[in-house]
Amino acid sequence: MERVRDAERTRAEIIEVATHEFADQGYAGARVDEIAAKTRTTKRMIYYYFGGKEGLYLAVLEQAYQHIRALEQKLDVEHLEPVEALRKLAELTFDHHEQHQDFVRLVAIENIHYAQHLMKSSARDGLAAPALDVLSRIMKRGVAAGLFRDDVDALDVHMIISSFCIFRGANRYTFRAIFDRDLLDPSSRSHQRQMIGDLVVAHVTAGARAADDE
Repeated sequence: MERVRDAERTRAEIIEVATHEFADQGYAGARVDEIAAKTRTTKRMIYYYFGGKEGLYLAVLEQAYQHIRALEQKLDVEHLEPVEALRKLAELTFDHHEQHQDFVRLVAIENIHYAQHLMKSSARDGLAAPALDVLSRIMKRGVAAGLFRDDVDALDVHMIISSFCIFRGANRYTFRAIFDRDLLDPSSRSHQRQMIGDLVVAHVTAGARAADDE
């Protein structure tokens, strides 16, 4: 059992170091030798655990997505009104992406590669459903209560939230170079966190409000 725990710890350490390395250097620039040098293992052991560089990179991607999916699943929103529940979900994504800039960079890097690595993932189906499970339940409750429009697509709402939260990190430096504003400036954090909640709530309630006014 101790050997199993040691293997799990070693594997977790490799993924943690590799996450930073791939996020900083990209898939092409990252080196397995460098990752091994920053861990308590060897290049040979990395190949043993992951089969090679691509296998390690895919494990990093899977864990990065699985982490945010797990947080979404744990979010306790069933006792909240649909509007507040939707805000909580948007805020969770906002907080996660801000605190995990490696995730933001990994998403950008994988898109540069046309998601060719992620498409090979055997866990890919499991990365989709959890993202929409909590959101879909919130949307159904909102529609049933007459608070949300009934033509809302949960994936569209997920896209709005994800786009805003990814943009802050992925475009931070170009945005600052052009507009002289740091999107991750702590002084504007509260404003932006409120903004994403306002955006998604406005989208899902627009039709419902119009119907009430008639």
